Amino acid sequence: MTTLVVADDHDDIRMIMARVLRRAGYTVVEAADGAEALRAVREQTPAAVVSDIDMPVMSGVDLCREIRADAATRDLPVLFVSGSLMPGDDRPARAQATAVITKPFTPQGLVESVRALVTASG
Repeated sequence: MTTLVVADDHDDIRMIMARVLRRAGYTVVEAADGAEALRAVREQTPAAVVSDIDMPVMSGVDLCREIRADAATRDLPVLFVSGSLMPGDDRPARAQATAVITKPFTPQGLVESVRALVTASG
């Protein structure tokens, strides 16, 4: 099975994303913030990371920057899921996120976005 790391500080949103992705056939490692997600990335070698952009302890932006700074993970696809991005917000581009979807998302939209990332990087 393909492993994903899913990071969101809102338990309910993280659990929904994890449940949707598990139903789509993925193995999901959940993280409540970017620091937990970074540890999981280093321990699990996932196929992709799905992360909220605004989280305490370590934001999704900082998580993505750490992933890109490490030779072992720099090519790992990172999908930002955000409800706070405003038009012109360049944080995903500056962090080198692979893709972005906005909240609220549809289960189908989430799965399709993740499939596209995993397939493109596979």
